[in-house]
Amino acid sequence: MASKQISAGVGIPMIIVGIILAFILAPIQADLTDTVEFIGSLIGILGVIIFIAGFFSRTVPAITS
Repeated sequence: MASKQISAGVGIPMIIVGIILAFILAPIQADLTDTVEFIGSLIGILGVIIFIAGFFSRTVPAITS
């Protein structure tokens, strides 16, 4: 259950922020266009990786002491 929450709660917002940075804010910046596109793409790619990894993670049984 937690893996789906991580996918939806972390992966999707990172993808959205990456898209906003790479495609909307980068053309506005005159001097830092390449840097803003790179950071936006990096955030988006990490979001996709976290989103996909959330589907493959398994729940671990709780350790009782």
